[in-house]
Amino acid sequence: MLTYYRYLITVFRSWTTSIMTYLRSMSWREFKFAMRRKKYVVAEENSKLAKVLTTLDLTALGIGSTLGVGVYVLAGEVSKKYAGPAVILSFLIAAIASVFSGLCYAEFGARVPKAGSAYVYSYVSVGEFIAFIIGWNLILEYVIGSASVVKGLFTYIDSLSDEVMSKWFREVMPMNVDVIAPYPDFFSLGVTVVFSIALAFGAKESSRVNNVFTVVNLLVVLFVIISGLFHVDASNWNLSKEEVMEGTNNSTEYGEGGFAPYGFNGIIKGAATCFYGFIGFDCIATAGEEAKTPQKSIPIAIVVSLLIIFLAYFGISTVLTMILPYYAQDEKAPLPHMYEAVDWEWAQYLVTAGAVCGLFSSLLGAMFPLPRVIYAMSSDGLLFEFLGRIHPRFKTPFYGTLIAGTFTGVLSCIFELSQLFTMMSLGTLLAYSMVAGCVLILRFDNNNNDLEANFTYVDMLKQMFRPGKKTATNLTAKLVAMEVVLYVCTCFGFAAILSQCNLSEDGALPIVGVAVFGSMALALVISISLQPRSETKLPFMVPLVPWLPALSIAINTYLMTMLEALTWAQCGVWLLIGLTIYFAYGLWHSAENSQSVDDNQRKVSVKQ
Repeated sequence: MLTYYRYLITVFRSWTTSIMTYLRSMSWREFKFAMRRKKYVVAEENSKLAKVLTTLDLTALGIGSTLGVGVYVLAGEVSKKYAGPAVILSFLIAAIASVFSGLCYAEFGARVPKAGSAYVYSYVSVGEFIAFIIGWNLILEYVIGSASVVKGLFTYIDSLSDEVMSKWFREVMPMNVDVIAPYPDFFSLGVTVVFSIALAFGAKESSRVNNVFTVVNLLVVLFVIISGLFHVDASNWNLSKEEVMEGTNNSTEYGEGGFAPYGFNGIIKGAATCFYGFIGFDCIATAGEEAKTPQKSIPIAIVVSLLIIFLAYFGISTVLTMILPYYAQDEKAPLPHMYEAVDWEWAQYLVTAGAVCGLFSSLLGAMFPLPRVIYAMSSDGLLFEFLGRIHPRFKTPFYGTLIAGTFTGVLSCIFELSQLFTMMSLGTLLAYSMVAGCVLILRFDNNNNDLEANFTYVDMLKQMFRPGKKTATNLTAKLVAMEVVLYVCTCFGFAAILSQCNLSEDGALPIVGVAVFGSMALALVISISLQPRSETKLPFMVPLVPWLPALSIAINTYLMTMLEALTWAQCGVWLLIGLTIYFAYGLWHSAENSQSVDDNQRKVSVKQ
């Protein structure tokens, strides 16, 4: 073991020496250019991936990847612990936040119909270094998301079989290590490998299987909503505190009764939890390079899938909380518990079939975008070349799909579900915020070939408070980019105070901080709205720019600040590994590095 650690230290020192030697050979101007170089994207260029996905395929992919086991669990958990019957408002808030992010993704899907999702979007608009960070976080999101889904599938099937698999694994192959699972889960490993092989054989074939699973899942959800209407009792939405105390044996843990027993804070906490039930629609944008008509299909698929997902969550949560009081919900299996309470035990088997199909479609939806992001990054030279090789027959990133699937399977095999879930949300919210910021930057970008190189910060301050430019120039584009960065920083300050402090009890200082950061954020958005805009016309454009993307950033940063410090630390370790790869390999293997273009002439070329 000591020899192994010495080998790792030697490799790390060698990488570090190579990185420092390379960086010393560059001037500061060259290094700054390398970190900020942007990607040229031409919509008409030939793709190595097969363009086989229709609008229906993309919509089913978005629904399948998002509407998984959460629809069978989330409503019961949130209503019992956080929001009560007001869980429908929690889902509404989460849906609005998701729609804001979804509209930003839809615009970029119309603007940049390439595989890679937020990674490519940020590469096009912000630069290579930030794009690598976003892409690296997306890999983490999809790996952990896939491992979590397949682990949930194992847990669900194992519970139905009276824990036969887990008992056998625990007895035959125990692992007595604190940081990993108590036994290896070879079921999850096997399922993940099988699914990765299926995905490697072709996007169209895997989308057909996903369509079947998604249809079954939606039919079961529809059955639950319609059948539940025969047993609803509206009085469960207005229970008095005395009724709650009587139903819970005088327990004080279930709020004050009524429609929102835990108050407004409970609704917001519930919305933060419900938000994760909408994670997954971004896989639609990731599959853009394989869509037949991406400019039209991606916006439609995102909006329609999010609408259907919200209606499903809204209907399920309404039926659940009207049939049973919120405090009587089963957190782990609310729907079977509901049917048991109304003496429809036969319906439990139908719900179980829908849950299994939902898990299968979620697994396909979670695993589908992972090799596409790896393919995009390796094609750009930021990850190792062999990961992006396209199979000549199947037209998929064959090796990247198999390697990513195997890595995901190993994680699901040796870690528990709770250990896998902690890091997924941060990468997702960071990607959503990045895409919204990119929308703002590109909407105010200079596409008039006006170099206007000689301007000062004084000129920028004048333009900020007294806009004199009527058309977008380099000055206005740089000003908006700086304002977007400042806006994100102020949102983090505002959200950190709001989420970590109690404004009614912690004195005047937090209130002053909220007022200062809030005023700064509002002033920055107003200034951005006054700047001249790009004249580029797109098939789909986010409405109410800059207000809607700015609101999306604010909501996402607030949800990020509510995550635990351990989650940030874990993502920090992952980021450190990624930065080592970037500086040791990606920085000088970048495809953009091979193009000898002057810094002032490197403008993003997005041909419609």
